[in-house]
Amino acid sequence: MAKTSTIQLAVTLGSDNIPEKITWKADDNAQKAPEECKAFMLSLFDGEADESLRIDLWTNEMRQDEMDKFFFETFLTMADTYKRANTNEEVTTLIKDFAFQFGEKVGLLKRKE
Repeated sequence: MAKTSTIQLAVTLGSDNIPEKITWKADDNAQKAPEECKAFMLSLFDGEADESLRIDLWTNEMRQDEMDKFFFETFLTMADTYKRANTNEEVTTLIKDFAFQFGEKVGLLKRKE
């Protein structure tokens, strides 16, 4: 029998409809109580419609430097995922190069001299 796991996201909105609090919890996570986070990006691919769907949310508490780091780490993770999916080293390197250029531009990394 196939195993099913549930991931739950809860978003508390303020009066301006901007997220004030985001929590998540997963059946397989040892932590039973929902954990708080400042942002999440959820990407889905609808094969029938042949298009991507996304939900990107962040709380009003998230600082710019945190958002920069979140994007930098997401780009690197995307490169790793792309490599696992198709072993295309050239495109993986392209994505990682972009991630490091982004990291330099937003001040997370020191620019190479």
